[in-house]
Amino acid sequence: MLSYVLKRLAQLVVVAFIISVLVFLLVHLLPGDPTSIILGGNDTAANRQILLHQLGLNTPIYHQYWIWLIHALHGNLGQSYLTRETVGHVIASGFPIDVELIIISQVVAFAVAIPVALITARRPNRPLDNIATTGTFGLLALPPFLIAPILVAIFAVGLHWFPATGYVPFSQNPATNLHDMILPGLALTAGSIAVYYRLLRSDLIMTLQEDFITMARSKGLSDRRIMMRQAFRPSTFSLLAVAGVNIGALLAGTFIVEYLFAMPGLGYSIVQAVQQRDYLIVQGIALVVAIAYVVLQFIIDFLFTVVDPRVTRE
Repeated sequence: MLSYVLKRLAQLVVVAFIISVLVFLLVHLLPGDPTSIILGGNDTAANRQILLHQLGLNTPIYHQYWIWLIHALHGNLGQSYLTRETVGHVIASGFPIDVELIIISQVVAFAVAIPVALITARRPNRPLDNIATTGTFGLLALPPFLIAPILVAIFAVGLHWFPATGYVPFSQNPATNLHDMILPGLALTAGSIAVYYRLLRSDLIMTLQEDFITMARSKGLSDRRIMMRQAFRPSTFSLLAVAGVNIGALLAGTFIVEYLFAMPGLGYSIVQAVQQRDYLIVQGIALVVAIAYVVLQFIIDFLFTVVDPRVTRE
């Protein structure tokens, strides 16, 4: 187990280094000149040279990367050219909103997908199974940016149950915060429900045909006990793998939803930064999201060893 974890940690460090290089170079390939944005009406050749020297942009790119990496490792990702707000503060205020959205969406997704899959896998190809399969297939065809306006039109504009936009921090008013997060969370949930249900249902059906399930039935165990004690755990391996990839993808998938609901998360911040060519904000958010995705996959890999200890031996 220790050697497995150390090997994964080494891979994590290498991938994180590659990500940092790509993020740094990506921003340097973006069109536009940050000095012209900072200087505004004072954009002259002389002032531009002075500013390039102050920002260190007149040095070789490898030297710029080294200085940027050292500062990043110390938590200093720079500050906005326009607002003078530090990138760390933007990320610290926006990241909890992304995390909360993802948690709400995944709790709802698992709460719906797992029970329905357990029920339909016991009696496949019955009316309930056909309805659930067809319904989830339809959900797969609806991306969040289409579901969000539909939810707003029905529940915000039509029924007035939820606000269409806005955000109240959890620390300020937990009840209002959760109420405001329901619609954005549901916009992210639909695709997860479909994927989790269809995957778990298929794995459960295959597991129920295994020899050890037949032996459990021969011992007189009830169908419910067999499903929960014998079949469910070995059927969750693929579900766990897909959940890790899906949750990681939602780190970027929340961007559109946050922008549509005007929620000040990382998505909303990075869209504004791109429009204003605020490069350091884009660079910092891209780095944090990419590293968070890699760390999440590392955690999921470790959880594989809990679900199936044979992974460490392999």
